[in-house]
Amino acid sequence: MAKGDVHEFEDPSADVLAEAAAAFGLLASAARLRIMWALAQGESDVTHLADRVGGALPAISQHLTKLKLAGLVRSRREGRRQVYFVDDPDVVTVVRLMVGQLADRARNEATAPVRLVHETGA
Repeated sequence: MAKGDVHEFEDPSADVLAEAAAAFGLLASAARLRIMWALAQGESDVTHLADRVGGALPAISQHLTKLKLAGLVRSRREGRRQVYFVDDPDVVTVVRLMVGQLADRARNEATAPVRLVHETGA
């Protein structure tokens, strides 16, 4: 890429990369990613999240605590309920894009015709 190219990006600081790695590390857990996917679709309390993602309440609460400490999830009190949501539209975009792309790829691979080895030249 030539200097001054429109697509040139400035390298992020080590602190920013460390923070991004920590956030991606949290999302490396299938359970937390499932929670983030659910919250990207709309806010929810712990009980409804547990029902939706199929986890035990204490485990979902622990995952939410970690996501909240990392700043990926926020919450507010509504009466006796704690309602969780993703407040950052960029985080929602990243989760939807990644999970959506992989789901599309899985669907396409499932419907793609099976090729014999000699047809592909492999």
